[in-house]
Amino acid sequence: MKKAVIIIPTYNEKGNIERLIKILENEVFPKIKNYEMQILIADDNSPDGTGKLVKDLMKQYKNLYINQGEKQGLGAAYIRAMTYSIEKLDAEVMFEMDADFFHDPYRIPAFLKKIDAGYDFVVGTRYSEGGSIPKNWAFNRKFLSVLGNFIIRLVFTRPGIHDWTGGYRAIRKEVFLKEKDKLNVFKGYRFQVGFLHKAVQDGFKIAEVPFVAVDRTMGRSKMARGDTIVDTLEYVFYARFLELERFFKFLIVGGFGFIINALVLRILVAVFHWDPSPANLIGAALAIFSNYNLNNIWTFAEHRIRTVSSYLYKMLQFYATSAFGVIVIQTGVIFLGDHFFGKKFYFIYFLIGTAFLLVWNFIMYSLVIWKKPR
Repeated sequence: MKKAVIIIPTYNEKGNIERLIKILENEVFPKIKNYEMQILIADDNSPDGTGKLVKDLMKQYKNLYINQGEKQGLGAAYIRAMTYSIEKLDAEVMFEMDADFFHDPYRIPAFLKKIDAGYDFVVGTRYSEGGSIPKNWAFNRKFLSVLGNFIIRLVFTRPGIHDWTGGYRAIRKEVFLKEKDKLNVFKGYRFQVGFLHKAVQDGFKIAEVPFVAVDRTMGRSKMARGDTIVDTLEYVFYARFLELERFFKFLIVGGFGFIINALVLRILVAVFHWDPSPANLIGAALAIFSNYNLNNIWTFAEHRIRTVSSYLYKMLQFYATSAFGVIVIQTGVIFLGDHFFGKKFYFIYFLIGTAFLLVWNFIMYSLVIWKKPR
């Protein structure tokens, strides 16, 4: 049977942790039939006796464990606990979950259902239908939470992921093992955004489960401070800049190919009186060869194709995807323009077709030719 571990980071949560453990053990876990459920408390040496209480409860619940360490922030606690879960508890799925009942424990089966459906990273969301933030939050807290997530969605252009900053998640072990070495740089609440962003970049399948968040009734809130929010947004903008840097390189390479294509088109039409459509195919063939080599050594340098056999094989793929774009998209636009509006505007049709071609090429180059290995 597959094993799932609920990781609950704690620092001075003595007032909440016993109640949460009992709800999980007595009410939630009995409803889950296809997983062996375990709980791991990641305690940062709480001075209020949280650790001692958990150790006492471990005598009652054999699937309850504790992993303690120095207080180094939320990210460090999760990395430590997830490593322990995989190495010591044979976890295949790991949950992030708060101890203060902000996260609805009764939604755990819905997360596992998404995992069973083939998703790698399931995010608990407060901002899609069926989810909500606490009604008793002060206006400034609601405003910062909603605005922060809106900005992140906007900057990353990932509108399908509604809750980037939340900490209620189910994650396959393969995702953590893939991203582990990249996570140490994320401190505090930047960890949540950074972990999810890396998973998205590497092509893992993301799903969402809505939940109604409830503000804590016991203990002290650990809400992110203003400087932590600024730090998180700093990462978001910088990470997006790095992503767009590749696109800017792609545009420059494409611009050079565009010049080659345009010059050949103009010369063949104006000097040799060719029809625009076949003239464009000749120019595009030369541009594609230039684009392939420049993208390989510059735009996608970290995934550069080096061996002769791979170079030739990927060139065939490159020509195939590019040819489809040129013939169906770019030349198709030119043909339709010629047919419906006349040949005198052929260069305008060429520009419109090239714009559509640009989007097609970047998607195919990123996802097929220079695809980042899983």
